[in-house]
Amino acid sequence: MHTSKSLISTVVLRTVAGLLMAPFFMMATVIAAQPSAVAFDAATKVFRIDGEGVSYVFGVNPRGELQQLYWGGRLAATDAFPQARPMPEWASFDSPYSNTPQEYAGWGAGLFMEPALKVTFADGNRDLVLHYDSHTVRPDGVDVVLKDIQRKIYVTLHYTMEPHSGILARSATIENREAQPVTVEQAAAAAWALPPSHYTLNYLTGRWAGEWTLTQEAVKTGARVIESRRGSTGHRANPWFAIQAGESNEDQGDVWFGALAWSGSWRITVEQDQLDAVRVTGGFNPFDFGYVLHPGEKLETPVFYGGYAANGLGGASRKLHRFEIDHILPHRQDQKNAPKPRPVIYNSWEATEFRVDEAGQMALAEKAAALGVDRFVMDDGWFGQRKDDHAGLGDWYVNQQKFPHGLKPLIDKVHSLGMDFGLWVEPEMVNPDSDLYRKHPDWVLNFPGRPRSEQRNQLVLNLARADVRDYVLGFLDKLLTENDIAFLKWDYNRNWSEPGWDQLPPAEQKKVYVEFTRNLYSILAELQRKHPKVELESCSGGGGRVDLGILRYADEVWPSDNTDPFDRLTQQDGFTYAYTPQVMMAWVTDSPHWLNKRSSSLSYRMLSSMQGSLGIGANIAKWNDEETATAKRLIAAYHAVQPTIVQGDLYRLISPRNDSEFSATQTVSHDKSQSVVFAFIHSTQEGRTFPRLKLKGLDPAQQYALSPIEGKALAGTPQVASGAWWMNHGLDMDEGFRGDFQAAAFRLDRK
Repeated sequence: MHTSKSLISTVVLRTVAGLLMAPFFMMATVIAAQPSAVAFDAATKVFRIDGEGVSYVFGVNPRGELQQLYWGGRLAATDAFPQARPMPEWASFDSPYSNTPQEYAGWGAGLFMEPALKVTFADGNRDLVLHYDSHTVRPDGVDVVLKDIQRKIYVTLHYTMEPHSGILARSATIENREAQPVTVEQAAAAAWALPPSHYTLNYLTGRWAGEWTLTQEAVKTGARVIESRRGSTGHRANPWFAIQAGESNEDQGDVWFGALAWSGSWRITVEQDQLDAVRVTGGFNPFDFGYVLHPGEKLETPVFYGGYAANGLGGASRKLHRFEIDHILPHRQDQKNAPKPRPVIYNSWEATEFRVDEAGQMALAEKAAALGVDRFVMDDGWFGQRKDDHAGLGDWYVNQQKFPHGLKPLIDKVHSLGMDFGLWVEPEMVNPDSDLYRKHPDWVLNFPGRPRSEQRNQLVLNLARADVRDYVLGFLDKLLTENDIAFLKWDYNRNWSEPGWDQLPPAEQKKVYVEFTRNLYSILAELQRKHPKVELESCSGGGGRVDLGILRYADEVWPSDNTDPFDRLTQQDGFTYAYTPQVMMAWVTDSPHWLNKRSSSLSYRMLSSMQGSLGIGANIAKWNDEETATAKRLIAAYHAVQPTIVQGDLYRLISPRNDSEFSATQTVSHDKSQSVVFAFIHSTQEGRTFPRLKLKGLDPAQQYALSPIEGKALAGTPQVASGAWWMNHGLDMDEGFRGDFQAAAFRLDRK
């Protein structure tokens, strides 16, 4: 390593196993790809970071500010930038300081755009102007140190580019070297900038049972704030964005995208400035936020990942999917190269709800095993005095009336049937009607003397407290040590209210937003260390806590409590813009569906769920022989092509959005040896047939054999044809593929 203010330095960045930006970023596997490189030109004071297909350039301007210069397609090695020049003043109302796209701007000197950092000093001063101080080249990236022009506030900006995707990981470390405490009131992980143009912003919105709506709008003057103030990632919005330039669409054009790796309250601000440039700033949500840094203390921000794709929104999502699989998701001991596709699970909730007992669960396990299920998961109701959602949360001992011999007989039965065993838990919550709450009422988030708001008859434990953290870690460790459990479905069924922490001085209580999430991560990291084979699902009443922070520890997520197979088409479409189908659990549940009262065939429900990681949540005790045979056949077909579906390249052929009567997706394995196609009808109208599907991503020179998983192709469709034929001529569905809520699926295998 070398630290310098002026030295020309270049380093080759190679992806290696190990911790890159503790505790938020883990590079888990070695990727054979064009290496990334970072260079600093002392003459022009310009930094340049290159990855495959991407260049990111910033520099120190004459005033000492760190200014972004370029982010986009990879430039030639001979291309050079002059020294950064601040943007001009616009009349006397907008100074160059406010108009210049800084990498990390402090709130001061007349800044009217969103600041990356805002602080209050002990003497009441709130002016913060950050200038370049030094930089350090690491084997895997570069750290750039900024310092206030007078005060001893230092900010280290961390940059690491993954070579294969060109996705850049950015974060900041804020350090107080003053003699007095400093209060951090706003802290971003990073700020990104794009030059003036016509842009479309994409982001994900929703509500419980209506998550993952892709919202698209023109970027206009002013700010669009996307956020969660809930103490965690929430259903209303997700910490992901994509910005399209000009006429960019699903398949073509420039797209910049980003995802914030933080599971607490967060905010992303997208704003067009006075000179029509666009800036994106994201990190901790500054609402109700305050983090006191005592002399010598530091605050680490989350990581904000950013990427660029030249082939539309589809290309952006495929880059992000591969990055998540290779570098974000946990890599278990038995997974040498990449996470394995998820086991097909059966979950007992819809069959039994809280009425679990040993005999009933064993009977369900026998039926699940007969279908070809890999993992049996017992849901809520097995612990404490848990008969409904009014009692028992917090008392994590096995209910002796329901399981007189503990969990071992059931687990042994499940294992004897060739499945592994999973269990539902909700560790961060407590019912007021519980032994834990009666013993420790002070352990919940609360403001003393004020009401304690309940949702789902429960309160939120203050995980920021060390004693609460130790209790949660302790009972989970005991549960996993005493029982052969392969999987935990980790639920989180309400958001915060009354976020008080009266054990701390008043000025420091707002750090609860950071310390809660840090302790959550520390519990999950310790469980990974002590029980490395135990897998985890992040389930937050559906898609309430899905982000690249929790995915460092969770092998899968529960996108929505809404399992209606038609609703899921749109939800799964939105979900996959930001997250890989590998983590997208998709259950087959009962018909008519409990939410919409919509009836659909088991085939339609199965194929809807087979686009992600398949699960069965229906009451299979009530299935007839035909339904059992259909499920068994389709589970076997799914097992045969699952790696292609969940780890291949995803192409959205027909979107289900905007009241489309049709939808279709295609996945292609990375070696292009196999492809899987799904097609769905909401309702045909006026006798119209399903559109011809021109496939994508195949090798045009290779021959592919078409075989049905469910449904038929048009008579006369060749059984074997070239990739060029399938992509240029396309696949025609059988003329009988009409009606309401119909589905078909095909596989293509290279000959």
